[in-house]
Amino acid sequence: MRLKDRIAIVTGGGSGIGEAVAVRFAEEGARVAVLDVDVKGAELTATLCGGLAVVADVSDSAQVDAAVARVERELGPVDILVNNAGIAGRRNSERLAEKLAAQAAERGTGRIVTGLDALVRLPDDEWRQMFAVHVDGTFYCSRAVARSMKDRGTGAIVNVASICGVEGCTGHPHYSAAKGAVLAFSRALAKELVVQGIRVNAITPGFIETPATSVLTDAQRAGLELTTPIGRLGRPEEIAATVAFLASDDASFSVGSTFAVNGGLLTA
Repeated sequence: MRLKDRIAIVTGGGSGIGEAVAVRFAEEGARVAVLDVDVKGAELTATLCGGLAVVADVSDSAQVDAAVARVERELGPVDILVNNAGIAGRRNSERLAEKLAAQAAERGTGRIVTGLDALVRLPDDEWRQMFAVHVDGTFYCSRAVARSMKDRGTGAIVNVASICGVEGCTGHPHYSAAKGAVLAFSRALAKELVVQGIRVNAITPGFIETPATSVLTDAQRAGLELTTPIGRLGRPEEIAATVAFLASDDASFSVGSTFAVNGGLLTA
Protein backbone atom coordinates (compact mmCIF):
# COMPACT_ATOMS: atom_id res chain seq x y z
CA MET A 1 0.00 0.00 0.00
CA ARG A 2 2.84 2.40 -0.84
CA LEU A 3 0.47 4.58 -2.87
CA LYS A 4 -2.44 4.65 -0.46
CA ASP A 5 -4.94 7.45 -1.20
CA ARG A 6 -2.81 8.98 -3.94
CA ILE A 7 -4.42 10.10 -7.18
CA ALA A 8 -2.76 8.74 -10.30
CA ILE A 9 -3.25 9.24 -14.03
CA VAL A 10 -2.02 6.49 -16.35
CA THR A 11 -2.09 7.43 -20.02
CA GLY A 12 -2.47 4.66 -22.56
CA GLY A 13 -4.04 2.69 -19.73
CA GLY A 14 -6.47 0.78 -21.90
CA SER A 15 -4.15 -2.16 -22.61
CA GLY A 16 -0.68 -3.61 -22.26
CA ILE A 17 1.77 -1.87 -19.96
CA GLY A 18 -0.68 0.89 -19.08
CA GLU A 19 -3.31 -1.59 -17.96
CA ALA A 20 -0.78 -3.44 -15.81
CA VAL A 21 0.39 -0.17 -14.23
CA ALA A 22 -3.17 0.90 -13.43
CA VAL A 23 -3.95 -2.43 -11.78
CA ARG A 24 -0.68 -2.40 -9.81
CA PHE A 25 -1.33 1.15 -8.62
CA ALA A 26 -4.78 0.16 -7.38
CA GLU A 27 -3.28 -2.80 -5.53
CA GLU A 28 -0.86 -0.35 -3.90
CA GLY A 29 -3.80 1.77 -2.69
CA ALA A 30 -3.96 4.51 -5.35
CA ARG A 31 -7.09 5.91 -6.94
CA VAL A 32 -6.48 5.63 -10.65
CA ALA A 33 -7.69 7.58 -13.66
CA VAL A 34 -7.26 5.46 -16.79
CA LEU A 35 -6.72 7.80 -19.74
CA ASP A 36 -6.88 6.39 -23.24
CA VAL A 37 -8.12 7.34 -26.69
CA ASP A 38 -9.93 3.96 -26.80
CA VAL A 39 -13.09 4.27 -24.73
CA LYS A 40 -13.66 0.50 -24.42
CA GLY A 41 -10.09 -0.12 -23.32
CA ALA A 42 -10.21 2.67 -20.76
CA GLU A 43 -13.49 1.41 -19.34
CA LEU A 44 -12.28 -2.18 -19.13
CA THR A 45 -9.11 -1.24 -17.26
CA ALA A 46 -11.08 1.11 -15.01
CA THR A 47 -13.32 -1.81 -14.12
CA LEU A 48 -10.31 -3.98 -13.33
CA CYS A 49 -8.75 -1.39 -11.03
CA GLY A 50 -11.87 0.28 -9.68
CA GLY A 51 -10.80 3.52 -11.29
CA LEU A 52 -12.10 6.31 -13.48
CA ALA A 53 -12.13 5.95 -17.27
CA VAL A 54 -11.19 9.14 -19.10
CA VAL A 55 -11.17 9.35 -22.88
CA ALA A 56 -8.66 11.75 -24.41
CA ASP A 57 -6.10 12.02 -27.20
CA VAL A 58 -2.79 12.99 -25.59
CA SER A 59 -1.63 14.66 -28.79
CA ASP A 60 -4.36 17.30 -28.32
CA SER A 61 -3.46 19.78 -25.56
CA ALA A 62 -7.07 20.93 -25.11
CA GLN A 63 -8.25 17.35 -24.56
CA VAL A 64 -5.42 16.76 -22.10
CA ASP A 65 -6.22 19.87 -20.08
CA ALA A 66 -9.90 18.93 -19.99
CA ALA A 67 -9.08 15.36 -18.93
CA VAL A 68 -6.81 16.48 -16.08
CA ALA A 69 -9.42 19.00 -14.94
CA ARG A 70 -12.01 16.22 -14.83
CA VAL A 71 -9.72 13.95 -12.81
CA GLU A 72 -9.01 16.70 -10.29
CA ARG A 73 -12.70 17.51 -10.08
CA GLU A 74 -13.85 13.91 -9.55
CA LEU A 75 -10.90 12.33 -7.73
CA GLY A 76 -8.76 15.18 -6.40
CA PRO A 77 -5.35 16.76 -7.11
CA VAL A 78 -3.08 14.51 -9.12
CA ASP A 79 -0.12 13.04 -7.23
CA ILE A 80 1.24 10.69 -9.90
CA LEU A 81 1.41 10.80 -13.69
CA VAL A 82 2.56 7.94 -15.88
CA ASN A 83 3.15 9.00 -19.48
CA ASN A 84 2.68 5.66 -21.17
CA ALA A 85 0.49 6.43 -24.19
CA GLY A 86 2.18 5.54 -27.44
CA ILE A 87 1.96 4.04 -30.90
CA ALA A 88 4.24 1.45 -32.45
CA GLY A 89 4.11 2.51 -36.11
CA ARG A 90 2.23 -0.46 -37.50
CA ARG A 91 2.27 0.75 -41.12
CA ASN A 92 6.05 1.10 -41.01
CA SER A 93 6.37 -2.43 -39.59
CA GLU A 94 4.18 -3.79 -42.38
CA ARG A 95 6.39 -2.14 -44.98
CA LEU A 96 9.48 -3.64 -43.35
CA ALA A 97 8.19 -7.23 -43.26
CA GLU A 98 9.28 -8.25 -46.76
CA LYS A 99 12.69 -6.59 -46.49
CA LEU A 100 13.35 -8.16 -43.09
CA ALA A 101 12.47 -11.60 -44.47
CA ALA A 102 14.94 -11.07 -47.30
CA GLN A 103 17.67 -10.05 -44.85
CA ALA A 104 16.98 -13.12 -42.72
CA ALA A 105 17.48 -15.35 -45.74
CA GLU A 106 20.69 -13.55 -46.66
CA ARG A 107 22.25 -14.08 -43.25
CA GLY A 108 22.93 -17.67 -44.22
CA THR A 109 25.06 -16.47 -47.10
CA GLY A 110 27.22 -14.30 -44.86
CA ARG A 111 26.34 -11.07 -46.63
CA ILE A 112 23.25 -8.88 -46.34
CA VAL A 113 22.57 -6.87 -49.50
CA THR A 114 18.91 -5.92 -49.02
CA GLY A 115 18.34 -2.46 -47.61
CA LEU A 116 15.32 -1.80 -45.41
CA ASP A 117 14.64 1.62 -46.96
CA ALA A 118 12.69 2.56 -43.82
CA LEU A 119 13.87 6.16 -43.91
CA VAL A 120 13.17 6.90 -47.56
CA ARG A 121 9.74 5.25 -47.42
CA LEU A 122 8.65 7.02 -44.23
CA PRO A 123 5.95 9.62 -45.04
CA ASP A 124 5.63 12.97 -43.30
CA ASP A 125 2.35 12.12 -41.58
CA GLU A 126 3.76 9.02 -39.85
CA TRP A 127 6.79 10.98 -38.61
CA ARG A 128 4.60 13.75 -37.24
CA GLN A 129 2.06 11.42 -35.67
CA MET A 130 4.82 9.52 -33.85
CA PHE A 131 6.13 12.74 -32.32
CA ALA A 132 2.64 14.08 -31.64
CA VAL A 133 1.70 11.08 -29.51
CA HIS A 134 4.99 10.36 -27.75
CA VAL A 135 6.65 13.76 -27.41
CA ASP A 136 3.77 16.24 -27.54
CA GLY A 137 1.65 13.92 -25.41
CA THR A 138 4.31 13.61 -22.72
CA PHE A 139 4.77 17.38 -22.73
CA TYR A 140 1.05 18.22 -22.60
CA CYS A 141 0.29 15.77 -19.79
CA SER A 142 3.33 16.73 -17.72
CA ARG A 143 2.54 20.41 -18.06
CA ALA A 144 -1.09 19.89 -17.08
CA VAL A 145 -0.38 18.00 -13.85
CA ALA A 146 2.64 20.12 -12.87
CA ARG A 147 0.43 23.18 -12.56
CA SER A 148 -1.14 21.85 -9.37
CA MET A 149 1.75 19.64 -8.23
CA LYS A 150 4.12 22.60 -7.92
CA ASP A 151 1.68 24.53 -5.75
CA ARG A 152 1.43 21.56 -3.39
CA GLY A 153 5.17 20.83 -3.50
CA THR A 154 4.79 17.16 -4.26
CA GLY A 155 4.35 14.75 -7.14
CA ALA A 156 5.90 12.00 -9.23
CA ILE A 157 6.05 11.68 -13.02
CA VAL A 158 7.21 8.49 -14.72
CA ASN A 159 7.80 8.55 -18.48
CA VAL A 160 7.76 5.33 -20.45
CA ALA A 161 10.43 5.46 -23.16
CA SER A 162 12.14 2.49 -24.84
CA ILE A 163 15.52 0.95 -25.50
CA CYS A 164 15.02 2.31 -29.02
CA GLY A 165 15.41 5.79 -27.55
CA VAL A 166 18.83 4.84 -26.19
CA GLU A 167 20.46 2.75 -28.91
CA GLY A 168 18.18 3.33 -31.91
CA CYS A 169 16.20 0.47 -33.45
CA THR A 170 17.03 -0.43 -37.04
CA GLY A 171 14.15 0.31 -39.38
CA HIS A 172 12.28 2.47 -36.88
CA PRO A 173 13.83 5.95 -37.11
CA HIS A 174 10.70 7.87 -36.10
CA TYR A 175 9.95 5.69 -33.06
CA SER A 176 13.59 5.78 -31.95
CA ALA A 177 13.80 9.56 -32.35
CA ALA A 178 10.55 10.13 -30.44
CA LYS A 179 11.57 7.91 -27.54
CA GLY A 180 14.99 9.56 -27.43
CA ALA A 181 13.25 12.92 -27.17
CA VAL A 182 11.16 11.62 -24.27
CA LEU A 183 14.35 10.68 -22.42
CA ALA A 184 15.96 14.08 -22.99
CA PHE A 185 12.75 15.82 -21.93
CA SER A 186 12.63 13.68 -18.78
CA ARG A 187 16.15 14.67 -17.73
CA ALA A 188 15.53 18.38 -18.29
CA LEU A 189 12.18 18.24 -16.50
CA ALA A 190 13.65 16.36 -13.55
CA LYS A 191 16.25 19.05 -12.89
CA GLU A 192 13.67 21.82 -13.12
CA LEU A 193 10.85 20.30 -11.09
CA VAL A 194 12.72 18.62 -8.24
CA VAL A 195 13.16 21.97 -6.48
CA GLN A 196 9.35 22.14 -6.41
CA GLY A 197 9.05 18.70 -4.86
CA ILE A 198 8.22 16.84 -8.09
CA ARG A 199 10.31 13.83 -9.06
CA VAL A 200 10.64 12.83 -12.73
CA ASN A 201 12.12 9.56 -13.92
CA ALA A 202 11.93 7.40 -17.02
CA ILE A 203 12.03 3.72 -17.89
CA THR A 204 13.28 1.97 -21.03
CA PRO A 205 11.42 -1.31 -21.55
CA GLY A 206 12.73 -3.92 -23.94
CA PHE A 207 10.49 -6.35 -25.80
CA ILE A 208 7.32 -6.86 -23.77
CA GLU A 209 4.26 -9.10 -24.17
CA THR A 210 1.73 -6.49 -25.36
CA PRO A 211 -0.79 -6.16 -28.20
CA ALA A 212 2.03 -4.59 -30.24
CA THR A 213 4.10 -7.80 -30.07
CA SER A 214 1.15 -10.16 -30.52
CA VAL A 215 1.39 -9.70 -34.31
CA LEU A 216 4.90 -11.13 -34.46
CA THR A 217 5.50 -14.29 -36.44
CA ASP A 218 6.97 -17.28 -34.61
CA ALA A 219 10.31 -16.62 -36.28
CA GLN A 220 10.31 -12.95 -35.28
CA ARG A 221 9.39 -13.81 -31.71
CA ALA A 222 12.13 -16.43 -31.51
CA GLY A 223 14.61 -13.87 -32.79
CA LEU A 224 13.67 -11.37 -30.09
CA GLU A 225 13.91 -14.01 -27.39
CA LEU A 226 17.36 -15.04 -28.59
CA THR A 227 18.48 -11.42 -28.65
CA THR A 228 17.33 -10.83 -25.06
CA PRO A 229 19.87 -12.33 -22.61
CA ILE A 230 17.18 -13.47 -20.18
CA GLY A 231 15.76 -15.58 -23.01
CA ARG A 232 12.17 -14.35 -23.10
CA LEU A 233 9.96 -11.33 -23.58
CA GLY A 234 9.06 -9.27 -20.54
CA ARG A 235 5.64 -9.19 -18.92
CA PRO A 236 3.64 -5.98 -18.46
CA GLU A 237 3.46 -6.74 -14.74
CA GLU A 238 7.25 -6.57 -14.52
CA ILE A 239 7.22 -3.08 -16.00
CA ALA A 240 4.39 -2.07 -13.68
CA ALA A 241 6.42 -3.11 -10.65
CA THR A 242 9.24 -0.74 -11.61
CA VAL A 243 6.80 2.10 -12.30
CA ALA A 244 5.14 1.58 -8.92
CA PHE A 245 8.52 1.81 -7.22
CA LEU A 246 9.38 5.06 -9.01
CA ALA A 247 6.00 6.54 -8.14
CA SER A 248 6.40 5.70 -4.46
CA ASP A 249 8.41 7.27 -1.65
CA ASP A 250 10.78 4.30 -1.86
CA ALA A 251 12.31 6.11 -4.84
CA SER A 252 12.61 9.43 -3.03
CA PHE A 253 16.26 9.89 -4.07
CA SER A 254 15.73 8.86 -7.70
CA VAL A 255 15.61 12.01 -9.83
CA GLY A 256 16.11 12.17 -13.60
CA SER A 257 17.12 8.52 -13.77
CA THR A 258 16.53 6.12 -16.64
CA PHE A 259 15.66 2.64 -15.41
CA ALA A 260 16.40 -0.19 -17.84
CA VAL A 261 13.76 -2.93 -17.69
CA ASN A 262 14.73 -5.08 -20.63
CA GLY A 263 16.01 -8.48 -19.55
CA GLY A 264 19.65 -7.54 -20.15
CA LEU A 265 19.08 -6.47 -23.76
CA LEU A 266 20.74 -3.13 -23.04
CA THR A 267 22.92 -2.54 -20.00
CA ALA A 268 25.01 0.31 -18.54
